Amino acid sequence: QVQLVESGGGLVQAGGSLRLSCAASGRTFSNYAMGWFRQAPGKEREFVAGISWSGGRTNYADSVKGRFTISRDNAQKTVALQMYSLKPEDTAVYYCARDRQPLRLGVVTLRVEYDYWGQGTQVTVSS
Repeated sequence: QVQLVESGGGLVQAGGSLRLSCAASGRTFSNYAMGWFRQAPGKEREFVAGISWSGGRTNYADSVKGRFTISRDNAQKTVALQMYSLKPEDTAVYYCARDRQPLRLGVVTLRVEYDYWGQGTQVTVSS
């Protein structure tokens, strides 16, 4: 069984920074790409960033390119999302998720391609 636990959310002013972390259980963490999604009130859950199983490839939503950075530590079984220059529109619950396909070459963005999800962590950016 895989468990994903996010941490690091909070309240920050516009222009500020936050670092989210996701800790994973399970022996095969390093075989799977990981992603971060977010869901704002009244909106669909959307892809934010993803990183391949090796860490060699990343993918970002256009709305966060240049401001967010995803990274992973396979030895520690963690994936992080460093967020800079935060905007009020970044306010959402952020979720960590695992790709359902092991050793995929790239990073997928569709929700259905992710099978395990964390409980989410709230990020609120005030203007």
